[in-house]
Amino acid sequence: MTQPKNNPRVNADKQKRFRDRQKEAGKKQVRGYVSPEALSCYDEIQQKTGWSDSEILSNSIRLMFAAYKCGQIKLLNEWLKDHKR
Repeated sequence: MTQPKNNPRVNADKQKRFRDRQKEAGKKQVRGYVSPEALSCYDEIQQKTGWSDSEILSNSIRLMFAAYKCGQIKLLNEWLKDHKR
C-alpha cells in the first residue's frame, strides 16, 4: 500500500506562516549561531546595503569565491584582522 504524497505547497505555507510569526515577534533570522562581533558586522552590512539575510549570504559567498579565484584570500584575511572583523 502506498501512502498519498503530501502536497509540497502545504509545507511551504506552514514555513511562511512560521517566518511571519517570527517577524511579528521582532525576531531576526540569522543563519546559525554567531558571535556578538559577527552579529555587529552583520548589522553593519545590513544597514549600509539594505540587503536581506539571503542576499548577505549570497554576496559573501561570491566575495569569498572571487578572492579565492584571484588568489586574494590572504589579503582579505589580513584586511579583516587589521580592521578587527
